[in-house]
Amino acid sequence: MKSKKSYICTLLSLVLFGLSSCNTKEKRVLPIYNPTDFKPELVDKSLRNKTQYHTVSDFSLINQNGDTITQDNYKDKIYVTDFFFTSCLTICPIMTDNMTKIQEEFIDNDDIMFLSLSVTPEIDGVSVLKEYARKKGVVDTKWNVTTGDKKHIYELARQSYFAVVEQGDGGLQDFIHTPNFILIDKENRIRGIYDGTKDEDIKRIINDIHVLEN
Repeated sequence: MKSKKSYICTLLSLVLFGLSSCNTKEKRVLPIYNPTDFKPELVDKSLRNKTQYHTVSDFSLINQNGDTITQDNYKDKIYVTDFFFTSCLTICPIMTDNMTKIQEEFIDNDDIMFLSLSVTPEIDGVSVLKEYARKKGVVDTKWNVTTGDKKHIYELARQSYFAVVEQGDGGLQDFIHTPNFILIDKENRIRGIYDGTKDEDIKRIINDIHVLEN
């Protein structure tokens, strides 16, 4: 009798442990990034002491179809942002191909979107972006490849997404180049930063998006 009771107790313990492990896995929570969580050189000087409540600023950009894109297009969406330029021959093609892989992973999920901002907007006009998007397999309803005012784009990179180390004014001589993918949640908060050229980071961002979905 004792042996049977012991067996039942052990079995129940294993079941409870398994349920506990599942619950623990489901409850994984991503950090919420604020300016003080980044290396100071990544953060605009005006924001380096901000410890909480950071969100991405409002933006107005033009996409590959000539449409104006604002935060309203990303309302209640999880999205990934990067900065690129169409004539880049080094990291940008790798990044865009990897963004395409993430797009494919979430192709049927309307809550997941993507936003790419050109760092050479004076060159990357709508027609250039349209052809680039076509070649790269961009799905228009999920992924906006954008141009716009250079100063505005560079301010977003430095003051909203913390994507680049170099400081600058967005002027003619200013240029940024970064491999970073930035994960944004439905409340416009930064939830992850990844190297868009590395396979392991692409796997990690896909997993992290799934965490935000739940």
